[in-house]
Amino acid sequence: MLQASELRDRYLAGFNAHDLDTLLPTFSPRGVTITPEGQAEGREQLAYFLTELWTTFPDLHATVWESIDHTDTTVDEYQLVGTHRGPYPLPDGRIIPATGRPIRVRGCFLCSMEDGFIVSLRVYFDQLELLAQLGWFPFPSPGEGINAEEAGD
Repeated sequence: MLQASELRDRYLAGFNAHDLDTLLPTFSPRGVTITPEGQAEGREQLAYFLTELWTTFPDLHATVWESIDHTDTTVDEYQLVGTHRGPYPLPDGRIIPATGRPIRVRGCFLCSMEDGFIVSLRVYFDQLELLAQLGWFPFPSPGEGINAEEAGD
């Protein structure tokens, strides 16, 4: 049976190659992926999520720079690098149209394995870091918010 780090490495190879045929067999049919964008349950939903992500960032690539491996779990710090070339849906239903801007986002993911498959993938990253690089901020425009004096500072 594969070690957790071997499964993670296969998953990442498929992710970086944008190759579902390599990536999906590492994932349990009942596996769950949780990201700031939402949750995908099972291989079909994961395939849909990744296809949309790779359409939005067609050159997206993950580089892991620190890993903690345990028998059935890995925790990895990573950096995603890519170019925003397609629509990026926000959780509230709004869409950020392609900007052509490069992104470089740091994050962490936790993979849990069971019976030779990834059963849980939890992805964490700073959404504001990504949105700022896309030139989109969820804040009021200057002059529309309250100032520090009004806030009591």
